[in-house]
Amino acid sequence: MQVPFGDLRTHYQVYKKDIDAAVQRVLASGHFILGPELERFERDFEAFLGSPYVIGCASGTEAIYLALAAAGVGVGDEVLVVAHTAVPTISAISMTGATPVFVDVDGSTYLMDVEELEARITPKTKAVIPVHLYGQTVDMTPLLEIAARHKLTIIEDVAQATGATCRGAIAGTIGDYGAFSFYPSKNLGAFGDGGAVCTNSRENYDRLVMLRNYGQSKRYHHDIIGINSRLDEVQAAILSAQMPYVAEWNERRRAIAQRYSQGLKDVVVTPAQADYNHHVYHLYVIQSSERDRLQAFLQEREIQTLIHYPTPAHLQKAYSYLNYKPGSLPTTEYVARRILSLPMFPELSEEQIDRVVDGIREFHRHGSKAGIESQQEKGKKASELARQSR
Repeated sequence: MQVPFGDLRTHYQVYKKDIDAAVQRVLASGHFILGPELERFERDFEAFLGSPYVIGCASGTEAIYLALAAAGVGVGDEVLVVAHTAVPTISAISMTGATPVFVDVDGSTYLMDVEELEARITPKTKAVIPVHLYGQTVDMTPLLEIAARHKLTIIEDVAQATGATCRGAIAGTIGDYGAFSFYPSKNLGAFGDGGAVCTNSRENYDRLVMLRNYGQSKRYHHDIIGINSRLDEVQAAILSAQMPYVAEWNERRRAIAQRYSQGLKDVVVTPAQADYNHHVYHLYVIQSSERDRLQAFLQEREIQTLIHYPTPAHLQKAYSYLNYKPGSLPTTEYVARRILSLPMFPELSEEQIDRVVDGIREFHRHGSKAGIESQQEKGKKASELARQSR
């Protein structure tokens, strides 16, 4: 039995009736940009989030960029962010001309180490981007306090955490802006690129609406410098068609995660869920000191896995100008050598889950050089070991 990392073809077949009807409705309308489907989706997503204002845009990367631009971030400014994220998070900062300043992560949750955050703030710091990675949120309570003290704008990167909550507050609605990606594999995915920004401020919303459409206040009247970043009608309709199922899909992801954890907790380091979080498991990420050998072993058995992310942003060639060196973010680098993402999507069958679990257990029975107990202990001590090396 093959176990793919994701299966968008099956997803489409399950929801084909709803999706096809949405697409046909748009094609029949002849209206493809900034029309009624986008307005409908924005209102639907506002209701889902409990946020008063949402604007659709062309991608998750541009969602972050638009929020930064709306906050006035630009050349000469610094933005605090983690290096353990998809590089598009950092790309959005670079698009403004600002400089990313990297903060290390917690070794158990892989999220921004808020305790380290304040030490990175300088007079140039304008904003902070907490990345809600893998499906759970950064601890926003202390982050809000720090940001308020230093007058920093908070832009939540919610690309992997649609529907997650932090102490009951839904991800994306806690800071000044929430930036979402609707890349097809996300918890709510389009059938192409797409994104959205939410905010609680009417002033922020009005500026975002102009920024995404060439800076226009009305047609051919350009009040500010903007870009073309519009969520098209087809993608908006597809997203609206799928929105009623998001909570159900997230609960299925949680059930899959629970089954994985039950089967793997004594052989690998399983994901830690912070007690303030409602985790929605966009990804299920384990740690193994023999990650590469384990991945090859599973691949031989037609079990597909991925690494999110093998090279942190601060060590990428594109960001060498920032002069970070190996060892500068010890926890980030430590987990990057050990993490492995297992198949995770709502249509994953019980048989497929068990096959993944059995494959990993087989590796540790026959192929692993590491002891099970020492493996688990290493994971628990990840943050402490890294802190000592700072």
